[in-house]
Amino acid sequence: VCVAFQRVTGTLVLSVLTAVLGSLQFGYNIGVINAPQQIIEQEYNATWMHRYSEPIPHSALTTLWSLSVAIFSIGGMLSSFCMGIISEWLGRRKAMLINNLLAFIGAGLMAMSKLCQSFEMMILGRFTIGAYCGLASGLVPMYVGEIAPTSLRGALGTLHQLAIVTGILIAQILGLESLLGDKDLWPVLMGLTVVPTVLQMALLPFCPESPRFLFIVRCQEHHAKSGLRRLTGRMEVSDELAEMKEEKRRMDMERKVSIPELFRSPLYRQPIVIAILLQLSQQLSGVNAIFYYSTSIFQKAGVEKPIYATIGAGVVNCAFTVVSVRALKTLLLFNDSVPSMSYVSMLAIFGFVAFFEVGPGPIPWFFVAELFSQGPRPAAMAIAGFSNWTANFVIGMFFPYIAHLSGPYVFLIFAALLLFFLIFTFFRVPETRGKTFDQIAASFHLPARTNMDLDMDMDLGKPSTELDYLGGDDGIN
Repeated sequence: VCVAFQRVTGTLVLSVLTAVLGSLQFGYNIGVINAPQQIIEQEYNATWMHRYSEPIPHSALTTLWSLSVAIFSIGGMLSSFCMGIISEWLGRRKAMLINNLLAFIGAGLMAMSKLCQSFEMMILGRFTIGAYCGLASGLVPMYVGEIAPTSLRGALGTLHQLAIVTGILIAQILGLESLLGDKDLWPVLMGLTVVPTVLQMALLPFCPESPRFLFIVRCQEHHAKSGLRRLTGRMEVSDELAEMKEEKRRMDMERKVSIPELFRSPLYRQPIVIAILLQLSQQLSGVNAIFYYSTSIFQKAGVEKPIYATIGAGVVNCAFTVVSVRALKTLLLFNDSVPSMSYVSMLAIFGFVAFFEVGPGPIPWFFVAELFSQGPRPAAMAIAGFSNWTANFVIGMFFPYIAHLSGPYVFLIFAALLLFFLIFTFFRVPETRGKTFDQIAASFHLPARTNMDLDMDMDLGKPSTELDYLGGDDGIN
């Protein structure tokens, strides 16, 4: 514990907190659309009346609102697929810096949509801010995972999810009608996402670039060493450099890994399937159905003041992210057939959110970065992000229609999916705590040896990488 504590330097704290401002915006833009739903729908109706001199049809309103919610995921889906290329071209830090331009554009479009009487601007703004969040959802955990010491990687990785749920809670609170959630101020609520944008742009120049990126991708050992010294607070960084040199040596022995090759190569097929399914487990849990539509869900369940119940879910979300551990959960089903069940509905959703945040909430985002070494990591993060955002879009777009057809039993669908993900995680997902990237990769490269064998070897001081085991003396002196 003392060793870990000594490694937490001011530069490391600044860099991690600056990076996760992008995650805060991600969460804010997930939650901001929830509370003012009815008010924005009224604005859509007023715009329709202004254009066509008749009220908007219910089906058109449902479609426009679902699109306003779900097109956020389309933007994220497309940009996350490009994340690998952008992060290699610009570097992790510069990519986060330039990505903020999308946040400015998206916030401006959403904030001006009421003044311009244009729900198209609102939808386009949601798409643009979604594109920003798609890049941030990959860049932030990649950067944090690469600058964090091995012993702190898991703990610092959870800050990405903590920032997301904090952003959701901030949006829910500011969405109160007594604050910014009324018919006049909701454009301010939508445009407020520029605040963390400005803060991140001001702080990023003081943060070092990822030493792993500088050394392994750009071959700039001097700059990588300088970054390591700032992050660790030590002049002697030979151990960290040795680990990166070993990783680079193994990368140089392999061909460059493309996205199709992740699926074709037996070395990467299993980890990429795990990465995809972990991302799907996060979204197909149904949690974003709650964050997107909880106000209307609580309203239908008979809760008198649904916005406060929504904020309660956000508080539970944050609290359980702080105590996040590796576990999966069972989704709760609620029914509003009797008045007293409205309270059961609230407890069920609070419980679901709590268990989500000790399982698939924080884990998938940084787990992907741990499964892959520097070479295939950008492509793997792009695939994982694309999978996450695709599932996010499906939930955001089609949940209202499925819920209308199946009523409260819609959550049984999520329960069945979660049971599958629980079984898969238990049997197929390896433990990565305290292991280097090479040690994690070796557990997939050696089908004849179990993860337990590798853990025992590390405890005994034996080598744990694939090439070492292929040596003539089997790594034994």
